[in-house]
Amino acid sequence: MHTCSKTYRDIPFAHRQHRHAGHCSFIHGHNWSIEIEFACRELDACGFVVDFGGLGFLKEWIQQHLDHACLLAKDDPVRETLLQQHPKLFKPLVVDSASTEGIAQFLFETLNPLVKQHTGGRAWIHALILHEDYKNKARYQP
Repeated sequence: MHTCSKTYRDIPFAHRQHRHAGHCSFIHGHNWSIEIEFACRELDACGFVVDFGGLGFLKEWIQQHLDHACLLAKDDPVRETLLQQHPKLFKPLVVDSASTEGIAQFLFETLNPLVKQHTGGRAWIHALILHEDYKNKARYQP
């Protein structure tokens, strides 16, 4: 198996940990980085796992869905109220879990099918590491 990785840096978005007993229960933001490790069994005709220049579809997805977004958990008890009362205040993205770990899993499960589609199934995401600023990170690998 061959692997390579690409990192998308300084993606500003907010989240809220509604179950947290401390300050993380407030909506707050970070500059996130998404490190994606790609894998394949056979390299393409150029000798690549993936062509880094051909990954614009990932950058577009990130810009469309994450850039200046606010990620809220499906079971956040104030989610609907926030969105109904302030529809123009948020660029919402609803996920199963708004923890760094949960967001990493969400991104893996969302982006991996796109990678497979764009490579004809030849390459896939092996692991995804989500960096919360430069201090914390979570890795998801099924």
